[in-house]
Amino acid sequence: MILQKIRQDAEAKLGERITEAVITVPAYFNDSQRQATVDAGKVAGLDVKRIINEPTAAALAYGIDRQQTDSKIAVFDLGGGTFDVTILDLGAGVFEVLSTNGDTYLGGDDFDEAILNWLVTEFRAETGIDLAQDRMALQRLRDAAERAKIELSSTLETEINLPFITADASGPQHLVKPLSRSRLEQLVAQLVDRTEGPCRQAITDAGVSAGSINDVILVGGMTRMPAVQAKVQQIFGKEPSRSVNPDEAVALGAAIQAGVLGGEVGDIVLLDVTPLTLGIETLGNVTTALISRNTTIPTKKTETFTTAADGQSSVDIHVLQGERPMSADNKTIGRFMLDGILPARAACRRSRSPSTSIPTAS
Repeated sequence: MILQKIRQDAEAKLGERITEAVITVPAYFNDSQRQATVDAGKVAGLDVKRIINEPTAAALAYGIDRQQTDSKIAVFDLGGGTFDVTILDLGAGVFEVLSTNGDTYLGGDDFDEAILNWLVTEFRAETGIDLAQDRMALQRLRDAAERAKIELSSTLETEINLPFITADASGPQHLVKPLSRSRLEQLVAQLVDRTEGPCRQAITDAGVSAGSINDVILVGGMTRMPAVQAKVQQIFGKEPSRSVNPDEAVALGAAIQAGVLGGEVGDIVLLDVTPLTLGIETLGNVTTALISRNTTIPTKKTETFTTAADGQSSVDIHVLQGERPMSADNKTIGRFMLDGILPARAACRRSRSPSTSIPTAS
């Protein structure tokens, strides 16, 4: 429904039918989530030509006018539902992703929830009424929490005023609560701190130091929060760049990628990476890694395996994505049967992994 509405709005603006699209997704989306996005595009009447990562798209928007400048940049992308960080190397029209990391369970919604929970607790302490049991009141609280969060990015204090939030035997009850920026920062401190781990890991995986990164680009509405900007400066040791609009950068990057695919934009090479390790299940329900996370794509890997049982003539290949050692803890991408193996004693017959490969980011 969302993609369909976006397509309709774009058609109304351009005055022509749109049938193809480049769609961006969080960098830490797994294969199933990416495929679901492609399927949603088809339902919306779109031929999805490419799926690209949101931080990579933002880097395209940032670097399109800086192609001749060799530099390393970090894209810090904290949106409504997910967090991604990507380290890239830019130069001579080449945008090479060095590493990516993130948290698909961290975003602006979690900040709203922290404010909401505080409001519920405060109101319960004052009135004895638990608003958590009132679905309509919760929705009003959630909307008010988001508004307060946004306001406190540009002001030091705001007031949450919700008349007739509920009623009891004594009559209607109103919620009026001041909220300062400093109190908000206390409420969300743990959420802000959760961005540091993925950033440190991305820096390590890229084989660079924080000091060697020339610019840090902020993407996503949550990066307007002063506490988030302060955390970025603490991690990378420099003021983040504000040269791109955090709300528009990803869409601009997707438009640039569409221009590249359509031949309207030239001299740009985008080298992305696989965000999660790819492997297969082997004896003992163990995941054997074949393509490590942050491997530049396209790529392929061939490895030799031996049979696990006497007389074995076929192998069930279980392809997985994830960082856990046990297969049950990783995400299944697919399965297929490899047969035609000549029967022999265990470990005598060898089979090569069938050139496990990733052709493109889509």
